[in-house]
Amino acid sequence: MDDSCNIEAVVDLEQQFYNAGHADGFAHGRIHGLIEGRAVGRQKGFEIWEEVGYYEGSRHNVKQLIDLISQFPLKNSAADESESSDFDMSKLLNQIRSRYKMLCATLGVKPSLRAGTAPESKNDNASLDAATTRSGGIWKVERPPGDFKSTELSF
Repeated sequence: MDDSCNIEAVVDLEQQFYNAGHADGFAHGRIHGLIEGRAVGRQKGFEIWEEVGYYEGSRHNVKQLIDLISQFPLKNSAADESESSDFDMSKLLNQIRSRYKMLCATLGVKPSLRAGTAPESKNDNASLDAATTRSGGIWKVERPPGDFKSTELSF
C-alpha cells in the first residue's frame, strides 16, 4: 500500500469539516449570546426596577398619609389656646383626603370613605363590621364632576 494515500484522512474528512463548523458556530454563538444576553438582562432589569419603584412610591405615599394622620388631634383640648390658634384642622383634613385619594389612584383602587360606629365592647369585631356595612358613604367619588346642586355636597 502506498503511504502517501492515507485512508483514515479520507474517511474522517466529513468529521473534520463537522468539527471545524461546530467550533466556528460555537464561537459565533458565544459572541451573539453575550450581546443578546446583555440586551435581555438590561430589559428585565428595567422591568424589575420599575416594579420596585412602584412599591417604593406606594410606601412613600403611605408613610406621608400616616404622618398626616398622626398630626390630627385625637382630643379636643381647649386648655391650650396657643396651639389651637396656629392649627388649621380643615387644611390638615384636606391634605389627608388628598393624600388618601392619591394613594388609592396609585394602587388602582376606588377611594371610598364610610362612616362607622365604635363597637360596644373592645373584642366585638362583629358589631364593628355590621356598623360599617350599615353606614353610608361620607363623600361620593363615583360620580364624575359636572353640574351639581349645593345640596348634593357632603363632606
